[in-house]
Amino acid sequence: MQEPHAAAHIVKVLLTGTSSFTGLWFARALAERGHELVVTFRGADGSYEGVRARRVTLARDLGRAEFGCTFGGDRFLEIAAGGGFDVLCHHAAEVSDYKSPDFDVAAALANNTAGLRRVFETLRDHGCRRTVATGSVFEHDEGTGGEPRRAFSPYGLSKGLSWQVLRYFAGEAGLRLGKFVIPNPFGPHEEPRFTSYLVRNWADRKTPSVATPAYLRDNIHARLLALAYARFTEQLSDTPGCDRLAPCGYIETQGAFAERFAREMRPRLGLPCELELAHQTEFPEPRLRTNTDILDAGDLGFDEAAAWDELATYYQDRLAGREP
Repeated sequence: MQEPHAAAHIVKVLLTGTSSFTGLWFARALAERGHELVVTFRGADGSYEGVRARRVTLARDLGRAEFGCTFGGDRFLEIAAGGGFDVLCHHAAEVSDYKSPDFDVAAALANNTAGLRRVFETLRDHGCRRTVATGSVFEHDEGTGGEPRRAFSPYGLSKGLSWQVLRYFAGEAGLRLGKFVIPNPFGPHEEPRFTSYLVRNWADRKTPSVATPAYLRDNIHARLLALAYARFTEQLSDTPGCDRLAPCGYIETQGAFAERFAREMRPRLGLPCELELAHQTEFPEPRLRTNTDILDAGDLGFDEAAAWDELATYYQDRLAGREP
């Protein structure tokens, strides 16, 4: 792990969504840079399971943990009023069944923005002038690709609508609002998805098939993403207005990314890490969608080789049963 970089000045951060994969990484990056964190969890202490429970255990050591704290609820407002916060990082979002075409957009919008006017006014009245909202490249009107840039799914639609509500009420409260757009993060403590699928098959001496190798996407190490998030949060001004960062990672086809992943894991895992790329003929999602802002990884303190080492070690621990 690289050495943490000192922040320009220490700020007190109220962070939601900390039990999520990227939420843990954002909390880590902010804590490593010396910021004081209050991390909130919607569930009760001890109610989380599997990899999410592991993330909660790691996150609670990074700052003061508040459980049973729903965004916009009375407890959340009490914390916002009494904390002396410099910035709200609102990362929480409704993600249940996010891949389903029946995902409830209206309910997600309501949860993502519950009590928003009161939250922003409470924070403002107690000295907070900045807030960071998390967006997704899968929203409508985000990223670069074919026009129209429609939402990938009802979940993506809910994220885009939530942003519009956040922007409106931040303006009404006179807060500085930053939008940090996430592409396709990967790394330790993620739910079992594409990279886990590859490693699990390699460990079983199987050759995994990449079903959608022709999609052009934007995959980014979670550590690099988190370093960019921390820097973005630090650099927001205190004056009303909006800022936006949509950081890029590896912009390439999913087939090329799978080959990159295999190339990096092969010597680290000591496995052949072979692949089979399917011939993709159907494209229910936009064929091209990536973020637009190129990062200076070195300036952020990102060590790419160390990040790959860390990821390989994580998968070795999972295969050995030392990680959920």
